[in-house]
Amino acid sequence: MGLQISTSSSFILILILAVAVAVSPPAKADASLIQKACRATKYNDLCLSTLKSDPSSSRADPKGLVSIALAAALANATSVSSFLSSLALGSSGGAARDPALSRLLRDCADKYGLAGDALRASARDLAGEAYDYAYMHVMAAEDYPRACRDAFRRPPPGTAYPPELARREDGLKRICDVVLGIIDFLGS
Repeated sequence: MGLQISTSSSFILILILAVAVAVSPPAKADASLIQKACRATKYNDLCLSTLKSDPSSSRADPKGLVSIALAAALANATSVSSFLSSLALGSSGGAARDPALSRLLRDCADKYGLAGDALRASARDLAGEAYDYAYMHVMAAEDYPRACRDAFRRPPPGTAYPPELARREDGLKRICDVVLGIIDFLGS
């Protein structure tokens, strides 16, 4: 006669195991994992500062490090989109008087919003261990700022690409490069 466990007993056993795992001290990650992951990126210093700014990074595995960097990239894209939306609404006064500039800024805010959408898709792909798709979505997010810059090159002439936007574009590209490098590290 075999051992039979009722459904409620199974549930209690699973609950006890879950509590035991939750209250056990977290395993310390390899002390050099962050350094190793960041060496796989183009921007080692940015990678280190991004990951070390999150207290959970010391316990994270490579997939967790990607998640931390993705969250930073998403925060960046969201921040730039909000910044551009406020400029388009004329909070600085200039865009409200220039409909062409306002339209460009709204278009760019949408592009950075799409970058955020791509980064959220990457996070879902990462959770599902679809690393190729996660990588592809980060590459798309990295490319949206270029579409914004290109929009400033089209007519009407004389609409300059704002230096502050160029700085923010570079910031998103760099953090996306960090994410891509860590995804590569994850696959190695």
